[in-house]
Amino acid sequence: MRQGTQMFNKILIANRGEIACRIIQTAHRMGIRCVAVYSDADASARHVAMADEAFNIGPAPSSESYLRAEKIIEIAKQSGAQAIHPGYGFLSENTGFAEACEANDLVFIGPPSSAIAAMGSKSAAKAIMEKAGVPLVPGYHGDDQSPETLRAEAEKCGFPLLLKAVAGGGGKGMRVVERMADFDDALAAARREAQNAFGNPDMLIERYLTQPRHVEIQVFCDQEGHGVYLAERDCSVQRRHQKVLEEAPAPGLSEETRKAMGEAAVRAAQAIDYVGAGTVEFLYDVDGSFFFMEMNTRLQVEHPVTEMVTGQDLVEWQLKIAWGEPLPLDQSQVRTRGHALEARIYAEDPDQDFLPATGSLRYLRTPDESTHVRVDTGVTEGDDISIHYDPMIAKLIVWDETRDQAINRMVQALEHYRIAGVKTNIRFLHALADSQPFREADLTTGFIDSHRDLLFPKSRLDTHKALVLAAGFVLEQRKSREVVSNDPWSPFGRQNSWRMNSEFAQPLRLQVGEEIHELKVLERDDRYQVFVGGSVYNLCARLDDDYLQAVINGHRISIHGDLHNDQLVLFYEGDTFNCTVYRETYGFEEMAGEGSLEAPMNGAIVAVQAKVGDRVTAGQTLVIMEAMKMEHAIKAPADGVVTEIFFTEGDQVSEGAELIAIEVDEEEAG
Repeated sequence: MRQGTQMFNKILIANRGEIACRIIQTAHRMGIRCVAVYSDADASARHVAMADEAFNIGPAPSSESYLRAEKIIEIAKQSGAQAIHPGYGFLSENTGFAEACEANDLVFIGPPSSAIAAMGSKSAAKAIMEKAGVPLVPGYHGDDQSPETLRAEAEKCGFPLLLKAVAGGGGKGMRVVERMADFDDALAAARREAQNAFGNPDMLIERYLTQPRHVEIQVFCDQEGHGVYLAERDCSVQRRHQKVLEEAPAPGLSEETRKAMGEAAVRAAQAIDYVGAGTVEFLYDVDGSFFFMEMNTRLQVEHPVTEMVTGQDLVEWQLKIAWGEPLPLDQSQVRTRGHALEARIYAEDPDQDFLPATGSLRYLRTPDESTHVRVDTGVTEGDDISIHYDPMIAKLIVWDETRDQAINRMVQALEHYRIAGVKTNIRFLHALADSQPFREADLTTGFIDSHRDLLFPKSRLDTHKALVLAAGFVLEQRKSREVVSNDPWSPFGRQNSWRMNSEFAQPLRLQVGEEIHELKVLERDDRYQVFVGGSVYNLCARLDDDYLQAVINGHRISIHGDLHNDQLVLFYEGDTFNCTVYRETYGFEEMAGEGSLEAPMNGAIVAVQAKVGDRVTAGQTLVIMEAMKMEHAIKAPADGVVTEIFFTEGDQVSEGAELIAIEVDEEEAG
């Protein structure tokens, strides 16, 4: 143990987002002050507000901010921090940064730089693991790279096999080979790709497992060399080799396999004199065999599921071990209870191959937290999802006594997670968690590709019923905002375009995708009749903030929604319905401020229909934007001359961005 009896009194967190918030939460509970760092883009971020003090470290790009090791160390010394927690990502597995911390008498809350380096090379790591008796996938990771040797080793390994670049990553320099006849061509292609991508053509050969699961073990080692494993996690459900849904414990593992895998993971850590939190990842085959894949020398994104089933705070463990204390528990004291799941909530479009999305979290509601539900996040309503960082919004973690109950908790919690302003994967996660193959634990790393039809379902809301609900939401919100006569019987307070001696059904146009739906709405005694698609729907509706209670032809249904700049999003049982309240023209007060045009939402510029110097008239379309697969005309607010154009066709713009500047005619300005 370090000199003295007190724990660190101040640490610096060299990270951002949810992991920075997560570390601050535990450190504050332990009485430790926290120093945050932030880029220009994160000046108002949640982790900055939570910390005791914060320092700007540069522009938004991570290469100019969160990866500036020297600057971070300088700030740590300036602030009086005794240690640096790197979180995950950024500098967390950077040997140079770990060494620099030590050289500057700062504790790196992580493993020794030598351990990071040992696991940084795939081939070197496998050699160390083989010596430590950790099971390896049959294959070859030797220095002799002659075609003859590789061909002979391929014969020993058996088929199918995987050729993988020694210095690889991101799927480059990899080839699956089904038979010997294809080996030479595949080897040549993989080598060319590896040389071009990494400057190193050397190859590993591994048996290719056709139905593998990704099972990993959480390990901890103290400075005296003692190690324990804290259960395992199944991370098989992945997209583009990135984890989507994790759980603990891994379903279907025998106690014998769990123990063997855990002990192998501890041997792996002790073989490199590991200290702190680490994760040893294995491929688990259908026959119960398992093989070392790699070791992550940091705290994992999915660590909360381990915390939920063990009842331990892993960040607290990290801080204690970095201070020099022994492991809080020995292996015989580690207990697990129940089942936990974690879903990563991302700003991305699953329908477009999980393309990352950006935008503003203009509406954000999360499920209530409890002993069963936990939300780890670094954002609040109104924050932007930046192009500069990983688009993860939050981690949703649930726990219950059994896996089935935990899945039900997750499905329900996802239904209560509502976001508007940016595309998310919530609907996809809901379909995934609620799918029968997942409930039956039919897990492999190819799960998503194997069950695409189930994971990308059609909307649960009938289009006509959704339109009626949308009409109810719009009309009730208008009613709540209108200033009407104090006379409750006044016809001027109604939504029915009242006329003396007649009834008039007011039109309402809702655009869904590229289709415009013409609705007619008649209000009678606080009830509506909605005419759509040749059908008539009797609607009773009551809106309380964002919560609409409705009865449609005797069917009671409740939804949440958000209406912003004519963009309406309805949320129903994990599903969303998006539409636009369509209008041909907009009132002057609804357009951009005098002399400028601002983007009413996040989107892309489809066309700019003016040039600098053009004279324009009020109501003239100047810019066409596309958002949510719909086009929106941005019109001139007044007569004038275009003085500046800030974007061109194809540009992505954020809500509120100035698109065009106009010099308004003096008469208009007056």
